[in-house]
Amino acid sequence: MEFLRLMMERAVAFWRNRRFFKFRSTNDNHNRNSTDEKDPKPKEFAEEEIHAYLKSHPEYIESYIMDEVELELLERWMIRRTQKAKKLNYANRKTSLSRWKFCVHADKRQMLEQLTQQLQMKPTKTHVLFELSSCISNAVNADGFRLYLVEEGTDILTVVMDSESFDDEGDPRIMKIVDDASIASYVASTREPVRFSRGDCDCRFPNGITDKDTQHILCQAVVYPDGSLVAVLECWRRRNGPKFHEEDEEIGYSYLVWGGIALHYMSIYINLNKQKKLNDFLLAVVKSIFQDMVSMDMLVIKIMNYAQRLVNADRASLFLIDSKTNELYATIFDVGFDDEIQNKMNSPRGAKETTEKLKSDEIRFPVGTGIAGLCALSGEIFNIVDAYSDTRFNRNIDQITGYKTDTILCMPIFIRGSLIGVVEMVNKRVGFFTKEDEEAFETFAIYCGLALHHAKLYDKIRRSEKKYRVALEVLSYHNACSETELEKIEKMGIPATLTKLADYSFSPFDVDEYQKVTHVIFMFKDMFSFNRFDQKSLIRFVLTVKKNYRRVPYHNWSHGFSVSNSMYAIIKNSKTVFRPNECLALFIGSLCHDLDHRGKSNKFMLDSASPIAAIYSTSTMEHHHFNQTVTILQQEGHNILGKLSSTEYKQILSLIKHCILATDLALFFPNKAKLCNLVDEEKFSWSILEHRLMVNAMAMTAADLSASAKPWEVQAETVKGIFEEFYDQGDAEREAGRVPMPMMDRNQPDQQASSQLGFLNGICIPCYSLLNRLIPETKPMLKQCQENLIRWQGIENDMKKKKESTE
Repeated sequence: MEFLRLMMERAVAFWRNRRFFKFRSTNDNHNRNSTDEKDPKPKEFAEEEIHAYLKSHPEYIESYIMDEVELELLERWMIRRTQKAKKLNYANRKTSLSRWKFCVHADKRQMLEQLTQQLQMKPTKTHVLFELSSCISNAVNADGFRLYLVEEGTDILTVVMDSESFDDEGDPRIMKIVDDASIASYVASTREPVRFSRGDCDCRFPNGITDKDTQHILCQAVVYPDGSLVAVLECWRRRNGPKFHEEDEEIGYSYLVWGGIALHYMSIYINLNKQKKLNDFLLAVVKSIFQDMVSMDMLVIKIMNYAQRLVNADRASLFLIDSKTNELYATIFDVGFDDEIQNKMNSPRGAKETTEKLKSDEIRFPVGTGIAGLCALSGEIFNIVDAYSDTRFNRNIDQITGYKTDTILCMPIFIRGSLIGVVEMVNKRVGFFTKEDEEAFETFAIYCGLALHHAKLYDKIRRSEKKYRVALEVLSYHNACSETELEKIEKMGIPATLTKLADYSFSPFDVDEYQKVTHVIFMFKDMFSFNRFDQKSLIRFVLTVKKNYRRVPYHNWSHGFSVSNSMYAIIKNSKTVFRPNECLALFIGSLCHDLDHRGKSNKFMLDSASPIAAIYSTSTMEHHHFNQTVTILQQEGHNILGKLSSTEYKQILSLIKHCILATDLALFFPNKAKLCNLVDEEKFSWSILEHRLMVNAMAMTAADLSASAKPWEVQAETVKGIFEEFYDQGDAEREAGRVPMPMMDRNQPDQQASSQLGFLNGICIPCYSLLNRLIPETKPMLKQCQENLIRWQGIENDMKKKKESTE
């Protein structure tokens, strides 16, 4: 243990004084004798023995250091150890952040905070370097500093910044190097720190310190983590100041390591910031190009205008490829740099006027002619600094226009690997086109290609749309209501009062086809503020809806009217439950929910490979019903929502779609399960949009199935139509070689009662029970459905008895 104690004491003495075991080699007998007198016991051990023991027992050193040595002393040891390694092989050194994880100096943290602030205010390398130099100068108590900047990628000093020289805006002044900078040059080439005082004799610096006010200098290199030089910092003290010591060098070094790391990340930040600005510009370009794509000519003007702004060019031209003739052509070219053009292009009228003004006779020339032609031929970028010294340049255009071309940047535009055009930028407004311009323009060219490609597609679509409109006009002539029908409804007049319409028991069989139209208009006017709607448009809309219901046994105009009437009753009786826009969507959705129904189920449409099923793989017929609704609204004189704002129109149309799709019974079951859970767990809230949408869907199902909640006579009459339609589908399935379901087989009429029992028990009763919990005013629907269930149960029982008696 005595041996261990002595070893630990000597180890601490070594790191603190850097004289470990120098008593064996020193010529200072006095110090040696003094040490021996105070502690003679180290003589008993050989240096090799101590080294060997410490190497084999490192845990003892660690234990002592962790308990006894201060953190700042540990930090200095780490710096000295790193400097020693640096001197051995500085050129290959790469600073590791892990070497500085023990650095806890308060000034260092303050320096990093200052650098962070500087990075946010003025994120340039020059300003951050100046801020770093100020930190180090203060940390080593210097009177000032000089910061030498180097040429990128070299060790050559270019300019200098002085801590005492600033411009009018308060920024550090950058000056050319005029005084001797031999010390800074030496540090730049060797990366080794130098401490020098006036009067020191050093053959490396024959001129010494030339500045008459400077007495002492501490000069150090500022490097990136990979070892590349950024700058050289020279801190100085005046004649009355003390010399710089090794501790000052250590402090400066530790700051510079962190400063190099900060500068490294700052350069990354600057590059990212440049990229972000380019991305923001390109995003603005894409939005502008694709948002208002009206014509090819307008698109070409926008592309040229944005291209000019991107590379700061004075003129721009865009030539497209005619693949049939292998020529380049343009109707708009040589567009000047003009902010007024850009402003005009932002309005439809201004855009049209600008396009007409800039359009000229079409220019055509073969691929391979001139700079643009050669660019198209080779598919390469052409960056010409002096056009007149390039033999490929055609001077004829300049002679005709009187405009002198100096610099050119010409780039091909590709889409899916095929050349579609060439953009030519002429005369950089300041200097000449750089590599950075080429890279930015190359990225921009990708979006140009996409825009031009889609513009061509857009033109094709527009032509197709014209054909579609012609077909729609022909179809509308046969499929829309006639003026005679409109006049007939106007003569009939809209009833002033119809109190029974709000009863859940109202029978659709009590009114004829045209009375149903007047009743729908009455319900519409009764629920909604009619100054927001045009009455003639409403009459046309309802008449055309009536006309677009096919004459099938069940999903016909009578069914559409009945469902809209049931929704009217739900809305009127529940009063404030639904919001105005929801009421409008629910009513229109109910009225139109089975438009153009073919009397066949979704499954039948899929199995029979119907064209509609090819368009919509889920909720096939429901999607078709919604599209038919939109088609009617788009017909001239039919848009009952025309007076609404754009936002309100979109909202209501979205709600109508939600309501119509909700009539697909495949969606009923998951919707019911979610609602039941919410109600059972007391989590349902009318203020939550998602909950309201689920109730809207449940109300649509309730209205769609309302025949089951009508008085028995209405229910029985409706079921006749339902089964007739079922049997028609069964017949079609049998003709196609498929076996129909029993309830769709007209040869099994005894299945009617049992199928109705399953339908009422499995769908109708659960639907009305849940709706009753949410909207208590709908209880009559549940009650009537339960009564009908009892009647069907009775019929089923009678049939069973009859069957048993015959057997």
